[in-house]
Amino acid sequence: MTHANGSPDDSGDPEQAWRFFPYDEPYPNQQAAMDTIAEALDETRNVLFEGATGTGKTISALVPALSYAREHDKTVVITTNVHQQMRQFVEDARAITREEAIRAVVFRGKSSMCHIDVGFQECQTLRDTTRSIVDKESDKAELSEQAQTLLDQMREGESGAADARSAVTDELDAIDDELEQLKEGNYCEHYYNNLTRNTDEFFQWLFDDVRTPDEIFEYAGKQNLCGYELLKEGMEGIDLVVCNYHHLLDPMIREQFFRWLDRDPDDVITVFDEAHNIEGAARDHASRALTENTLESAMNELEDVDDSRAESARNVIGTFLDSLRESYEEAFGFGEREQVGENWYDLSIASQGRRDDLTMDFLQSYEGRGIDVEVELALQLGKRLDEQYEDEYKNGDATTRQECQTLQAANFIADWMEMGGELGRHPMLSVRRDGGTDDIYGRAELYTCIPREVTRELFEEVHASILMSATLRPFDVTEETLGLDDPVTMAYGLEYPEANRRTFAVSLPALFSSERDDPGTQETIEQLLADAARFTPGNTLVFFPSYSEAERYHERLRGNSAVDIDLYLDEPGVRAEEMRREFVGKDGAVLFTSLWATLAEGVSFDGDDARTVVVVGVPYPHLSERLEAVQDAYDRIYRGKKDAGWRYAVEIPTIRKTRQALGRVIRAPDDYGVRILADKRYTRESSSMGKYGVRGSFPVEERAEMVDITPKKLKFAMLNFYNDHDAYDGDPPRP
Repeated sequence: MTHANGSPDDSGDPEQAWRFFPYDEPYPNQQAAMDTIAEALDETRNVLFEGATGTGKTISALVPALSYAREHDKTVVITTNVHQQMRQFVEDARAITREEAIRAVVFRGKSSMCHIDVGFQECQTLRDTTRSIVDKESDKAELSEQAQTLLDQMREGESGAADARSAVTDELDAIDDELEQLKEGNYCEHYYNNLTRNTDEFFQWLFDDVRTPDEIFEYAGKQNLCGYELLKEGMEGIDLVVCNYHHLLDPMIREQFFRWLDRDPDDVITVFDEAHNIEGAARDHASRALTENTLESAMNELEDVDDSRAESARNVIGTFLDSLRESYEEAFGFGEREQVGENWYDLSIASQGRRDDLTMDFLQSYEGRGIDVEVELALQLGKRLDEQYEDEYKNGDATTRQECQTLQAANFIADWMEMGGELGRHPMLSVRRDGGTDDIYGRAELYTCIPREVTRELFEEVHASILMSATLRPFDVTEETLGLDDPVTMAYGLEYPEANRRTFAVSLPALFSSERDDPGTQETIEQLLADAARFTPGNTLVFFPSYSEAERYHERLRGNSAVDIDLYLDEPGVRAEEMRREFVGKDGAVLFTSLWATLAEGVSFDGDDARTVVVVGVPYPHLSERLEAVQDAYDRIYRGKKDAGWRYAVEIPTIRKTRQALGRVIRAPDDYGVRILADKRYTRESSSMGKYGVRGSFPVEERAEMVDITPKKLKFAMLNFYNDHDAYDGDPPRP
């Protein structure tokens, strides 16, 4: 058997191999990508797939994955951490269902689909109680039927029927008492309806199309059903699931998720979109944190507990709480306490050659029967209290399901002592101000530096994974950081004509921190941005290393009398989507933002919405203790590789973000635009700048398109390019 292009395929009927392809014909590189993925799946190999805008990455991955899954009884799970991509997945899945019927669900977390707005633990308790009620009602119905049968037998004079009926009615009375007690407690009416009604109509509606979680919530709500639980019930053995990273990267949630699918891990094919984000997401999922407030709550919880283990729990948790406070007070530098706001502020407690300051203070301050012994006793007591809270909520003695703070504190202290000294685990202290009282409180955190500790197990246990992004290269770095073993790799650039784009590398001074404050440099950048905006027939996006730099040049251009255009500033804490909608409604506007903000990726700016994009400087992330810890961990793991920590932790993530920003323009075959990299580290001159020259970190075909230019000549180059595309309405601007 062969694929459409003649390559071998052993997966089934050749006429059916690409029956899931929803369009007339693939893009030029799309067929090759689908064939490569199909062969990799047949060989049980992972795939790293870099494809620029227009490659059709989602369809390229889904078509062979669904074809293989249909032939081999597997389920495809496609996932992203970008909301806009989730919407695109739904559209692609709907297009596929119009070509070939598949059963697909879009899965989202319980909190966003709950009609009564309860937490995870409360929901679990409500489910258990509700199921108990339904089971008891079923038992009651059976016993009632038995009682009626025995009554008929009594009337017919059958021997022993009366005694048997008496026993059944006694059991019925007992069940009535149990039901009354259960219904006096807390249960979920929506879930009760799920269990007692015929839900065939819901599932018929669900699989008639690809339904979004919002559609399911609305449909189920009108019928007083729990759409979330019905969705879980309907996932068994389906073809395709759309979800977010959370369901795959968290090991405990993943195990439960696969159980809902009724699939062993080897029966699952995972597809990760925006896969350059997996590294950061995996760190977030693996890191553990505990606040001072939780420790205080645990101590309050233990005050009136009448249990022999309570003294040990109070001792070990109280000592850790005191050490946490002592450690952050000692960690404050001169004037640093005054800088603390409502966001978490990191303080350094790590030490060379020994455990961190918090652990050392804890060990030195502790007096008791032994930390391990008393932590174990605290865990035992915490589990007992947690069961008590469960029963109280279940029985209606409490209106909410209380979380056990003692159990949370003891679990964290156990992990802190066991894992705090491991390679790749970095102990951290953070502080913030309480918005209500202005008091400072702290948080201990075990920050995970090495993401492959989370991802390797996932990629080893599933059948195969397809990781796709517009910025996955260099592939060797992706392989090593995520723990992938010998994946198939492929990369396809823009499908659109090269004549429709220009990439200029402007020979500004290297914008290190000292140079950024130079008045002459600031004036040059201001003029460059004014020129870029004036000679762009549409809107201009400008990305900076930080929000503060974005604000600086927003203010400079706002005060420039020669700049008569609409200026927008993206600020932290402001909803970017609302501003984006207003911005794209303009013609000739400029938006200033940070490269590390949400607008740098996963957001489309079509046509005149953004004709020109400018990246000012090399936007390295803020050199925080976390980033230094990641660098150090990579340096220690890859000792034989020069500057491994810098390359893996700083340079490659920065270039990926830069490439993502450049990808905000030229989103369709007839689109055109200019990309500007404003810093000499992007020019050919960067070859003499050692590890700080970044031109060589771009893929070779992207470097080939970079045109070195001086700031003063940029406007002429832009004028010529946009004139060639007849882009200006009326007369073009005059240089």
